[in-house]
Amino acid sequence: MKLMTSKYAEPSVSMALLLLRVVAGSSMLMNHGLKKISNFNNIVIKGFADPFHIGTKASLGLTVFAEVFCAALIILGLLTRLASLPLIMAMTVALFFAHGGELYGEGESAGMFLTIFIVIFLMGPGKYSLDKKLGK
Repeated sequence: MKLMTSKYAEPSVSMALLLLRVVAGSSMLMNHGLKKISNFNNIVIKGFADPFHIGTKASLGLTVFAEVFCAALIILGLLTRLASLPLIMAMTVALFFAHGGELYGEGESAGMFLTIFIVIFLMGPGKYSLDKKLGK
């Protein structure tokens, strides 16, 4: 690997996408999604962002879906671009509604995840993914 070149090799890009998918997806699932599942009722009682006016439970349920199910799909590289869309929406809501758009404050984590899931959406899963194995 040459450090002073702007050229890149496709296997390196795919390995970087695999690393990005696994780390971001695992962190989302373990640190956010599973915590929301285990504290679902407490979060509903305390109040949860409901920017689309569908109800606190429904908003939290959709967020849990994104943070658990969609994050798992991203880890596997299965339906990757489709799975990234609910996470992009959830992180946009988290950043701008729950954290008031404070990208360099309370919303830093949401902003980082938002950026990562946008990159995954734009780049796709790479060749080390179930999408690639299935020919998608």
